[in-house]
Amino acid sequence: MGARILLSTTQKILLLALIAGFLACIIFFPQRTAVYFLGLLSLIYCINLIFNAYLTYKSVAHGSEVEVMADEIETVSVWPTYSVLCPLYKEANILPKFVRSMEALDYPKDRLECLLLLEEDDTETITAAQNANLPSYFKVLVLPNSKPKTKPKACNVGLDHARGEYVVIYDAEDLPEPDQLKKAVIAYSKVSSDVFCVQAKLNFYNPNQNILTKLFTTDYTLWYDLILPGFQAINAPIPLGGTSNHFKTESLRELGGWDPYNVTEDCDLGIRIRKEGYKTVLVDSITWEEANSNFFNWIRQRSRWIKGYFQTFFVNTRGSLGFIRRAGIVNYLIFWLVVGISPFLTLLNPFLWITTILYFAFRSTLGPVIESFYPAPVLYLAVFSFIFGNFLSLYSSLLASAKKDRDSFVKYGLLMPVYWFMISFAAWYGFIQLIFKPHYWEKTKHGLDLKEGSAPA
Repeated sequence: MGARILLSTTQKILLLALIAGFLACIIFFPQRTAVYFLGLLSLIYCINLIFNAYLTYKSVAHGSEVEVMADEIETVSVWPTYSVLCPLYKEANILPKFVRSMEALDYPKDRLECLLLLEEDDTETITAAQNANLPSYFKVLVLPNSKPKTKPKACNVGLDHARGEYVVIYDAEDLPEPDQLKKAVIAYSKVSSDVFCVQAKLNFYNPNQNILTKLFTTDYTLWYDLILPGFQAINAPIPLGGTSNHFKTESLRELGGWDPYNVTEDCDLGIRIRKEGYKTVLVDSITWEEANSNFFNWIRQRSRWIKGYFQTFFVNTRGSLGFIRRAGIVNYLIFWLVVGISPFLTLLNPFLWITTILYFAFRSTLGPVIESFYPAPVLYLAVFSFIFGNFLSLYSSLLASAKKDRDSFVKYGLLMPVYWFMISFAAWYGFIQLIFKPHYWEKTKHGLDLKEGSAPA
């Protein structure tokens, strides 16, 4: 069923009962309900703070990707067949760049297959592919014009046609390091048999384009160079990136591929991998992408990601006992915290920020009213979470930039509160879409970088 049905009948009943119970408490016990709600919320923020602090520690102390040395690559004489899936939609201008990127891969071309997954109604990109004089290892697959019109649906078609022993997704603007496929193959030979996915790191080749790309780069660096290594260190579920995740083809088929109705199919697949008792590891290779440089384009992209997190949460809380039995209660709780609770807190953050600003700006008039909702235990918990939570978030952003040897970006970490507000705006946009257009895929425009084909920074 997947995300085609957002809420099961049981989930709808439970959610309606929860909302009805909360509204009844607000009507009959408004003060007490508000205090208990804020107390619970402060406790959740505190738990989230402690978890993120622990994750940062584990990442710095124990987090590491699978390292593949050059001499290990040189010892391999015969490489397995590899299928590259590239879904494109209205990206004719990016196609030549992608072809050059694939040509630059240091992998035997007679063992390589690149499947261009195009939509039937995208005549411009189809025409561009037909006129591109593509290398012999390229193959164009035109998908029938049908719903849902999503990346995972296209990838499932590609998976059905893939002939490679291994398969990877690359987006149209991706610039993977030339030896990435070889590193992924060797990484599989160095890890345990329960490893299902080898995820390469992602970062941007146009970080200096404007302030937004600098903040986005800081965010991405935090995620891929600090957060995900922390997840790996504690064997937690890893929400996959949308690209550069490497699989054994048959294993991915057995798991059912991607959910075509989930607009953040990478996150959903990462959770399902851990839900079934498998693991994801990071490999020491980078794929360079284009940082979104346009605010509204960035909002569409981020809102889709957050909408997909909500979809993933609702889908994977069905059959919770099976999740706990195969992956353990700790991983189940981490899933709740990362995929369900964190996006929900992103929705609430602006209200708490505004309340804090109003308290200090109008303390003489509004102060006593706000204080009445925060008895001492709740106040101490809220203040602790607010101060140390924001400090940890800023510190982690600065640490990730320093760890990546991007010292010039450290100062931009101080602007992350502005970026957090943007994320909350995108979260509300995505949440509203979740209600009215749950399966709508907000298309991200690529090719907006000022220096076309600029070298990775």
